[in-house]
Amino acid sequence: MTSLPAQPSAKRLGLVIDLDICVGCHACAVNCKEWNSGGVAAPLTDLAPYGADPDGVWFNRVHTFEVGEGAAGRTVHFPRSCLHCAEPACVTVCPTGASYKRAEDGIVLVNEDLCIGCKLCSWACPYGAREFDEDAGVMKKCTLCIDRIYNTTFDPEDRVPACVATCPASARHFGDLGDPDSAVSKLVAEREGFDLMAEMGYAPTNKYLPPRPRQQSAGCTGAPARLAPATPAQAGGLLGWLDRLLSQ
Repeated sequence: MTSLPAQPSAKRLGLVIDLDICVGCHACAVNCKEWNSGGVAAPLTDLAPYGADPDGVWFNRVHTFEVGEGAAGRTVHFPRSCLHCAEPACVTVCPTGASYKRAEDGIVLVNEDLCIGCKLCSWACPYGAREFDEDAGVMKKCTLCIDRIYNTTFDPEDRVPACVATCPASARHFGDLGDPDSAVSKLVAEREGFDLMAEMGYAPTNKYLPPRPRQQSAGCTGAPARLAPATPAQAGGLLGWLDRLLSQ
């Protein structure tokens, strides 16, 4: 079986996903698919994409849940991908060393040249983050877009995973979660971010920010309970005459 790095770096690159503002548009999943179809993990096989039972390899998936009852109910969109755990079971069960965790940044990857497609990693992963590519006969997964984040030909602000770059609501954040002073670590501390299924003991690097309580009463957002009456404009001269003419 595969061993984890004996002396891992303190650096832990990962994602922080804000469940309060994710709108479930699937832009992250689509851009992930587009980028990685031509990247280091390419190709990402699609089977009968326009048929009754489409199937294929997707590194990022978005699930939608209805939470609560009646007026307290709300829709929560939950993006899911590899969490790049500190103690990844998918790595330690791999019989060939194909699944491995990088010591320098904590990213979990698959060496497709060593993968035999036994699917042990997919059975061990409690998050369902492993994808079997039937055409290639190997397991694939989120790479945190290592071909983007370390690409020095990109501007620094563009060296983020494709899902982060494309999110229209800015619900996804990328950075070093091993550094308590990083922007993502401060965001997790401020919003009480949490690990997915922490009780499993795999210590996922990626964090989720919980939805904020719904604002139920008038004025609770800081806005007045009602708008003040509009005051008629008292413009004079040409503009006043024109305003009175158009208001008739």
